[in-house]
Amino acid sequence: MSKPKLLIIDDDKNLRASMKLGLEDDYAVIEAPNGSEGLKKVIKEKVDLVLLDLRLPDTSGLKLLKEIKEIDPSLNVIMITADNAVKKAVEAMKHGAYDYITKPFDLTELSLLSSKAIERSSIEKENLFLKQSCPSSKDRMIGKSEKLQELRQLIDDIAGSSSTILIQGETGVGKELVARQVHNSSKRSGHLFVAVNCSAIPDNLIESELFGYEKGAFTGAFERHTGKFEIADGGTLFLDEVGTLPSSLQAKLLRVLQEKVIERLGSEHPVDIDVRIISATNTDLKKAVAGGRFREDLYYRLNVIPVLVPPLRDRKGDIELLAAHFIKKYNRMLGKNILGLTEEALSLLEKYDWPGNVRELENLIERLVVLGKEKYISGAELPAEVTGASRSPAIKEIRHLSLKEATKEFEKDFIKQVVARAGGSKNKAAKMLGIHRNTLLQLEKKLN
Repeated sequence: MSKPKLLIIDDDKNLRASMKLGLEDDYAVIEAPNGSEGLKKVIKEKVDLVLLDLRLPDTSGLKLLKEIKEIDPSLNVIMITADNAVKKAVEAMKHGAYDYITKPFDLTELSLLSSKAIERSSIEKENLFLKQSCPSSKDRMIGKSEKLQELRQLIDDIAGSSSTILIQGETGVGKELVARQVHNSSKRSGHLFVAVNCSAIPDNLIESELFGYEKGAFTGAFERHTGKFEIADGGTLFLDEVGTLPSSLQAKLLRVLQEKVIERLGSEHPVDIDVRIISATNTDLKKAVAGGRFREDLYYRLNVIPVLVPPLRDRKGDIELLAAHFIKKYNRMLGKNILGLTEEALSLLEKYDWPGNVRELENLIERLVVLGKEKYISGAELPAEVTGASRSPAIKEIRHLSLKEATKEFEKDFIKQVVARAGGSKNKAAKMLGIHRNTLLQLEKKLN
């Protein structure tokens, strides 16, 4: 991984040389002899820490500090001052400086102070990420089926590389969990795993979310915004539902993969990034390429290592362990004490095809734990779509229904199955049905 980048802004050439000599073992040191040049480097370079002299030939250090903080509020600045200007250095701390050091200073002391500032920046960066994106789950992969064992082995084999990965699988199979397992098993595990659901961000906002923007880049851009690529620097960026990216952004993502640089909106200066890209999709990207909806060159860049996550119906031997895991999880969250499933209930769960996969199973177990009154969940408590009870009466009584009534029964059953396949997500179910979400809600209300 690259060294943190440290900017020294000081008009004393000899002092800059001395500081650079003492710090360059731990930092990539760049220099500026005045405020104007220093500000340009703050804008152009991806700086991790600034050492700023309080007195400069073209401006005051205090004024420059304020300008730096307007550009990047998260950038830490250490003020360099003489003994007779300590009051101004203290004033600078009120305006956002991390700390100050007085001349003449010991280089060991400066190195220690710089290290603490960098560590604080790292913590603040992680806190920023946690506020912006709360990970859904860090649970391990549950199961002992042959297919899951093969998937675990593949993860072990590919974790050590930095090659791009394309995870494919149906909705609800746990593609993000697989991506997290790859990250946690890699050399990047000490850095952030940043997940982005591309389908959940409007087209007009996704570019700024991924790449960030400069202050004044557009109306409402009151300060610099750090994008997900920069937040994930050194770690892993997970792009879920990558097939939904608009064509204009596909070209920019391709450039990032080729050149390892990004440009914030409103900036003409490239920023180097070191990020492993893991993408996921529940659609056939080859068909999207053939239909002109996805760039062929980007597809091959993303699909260096393909990973196929098996659906739950192909590893039904894992249902018992998964159900036990989810019961324990929701017991803890809800303060319940459900001990498990009856043999009848487990048998019914293992016979069901699980169109919504693991997510559907988890949602069902949560519901059963919430509503459960007994120590064990019985087959009678399972919903009709799992037991198949909803379809048998309709078949038996079909001769007593009018065409209109039979059509209504079919629609109800079909929509319930699609919503289950979508893991309960109305947005995804509407897409699968080829209708607007509001239309789906109206249909559900109409069909009771």
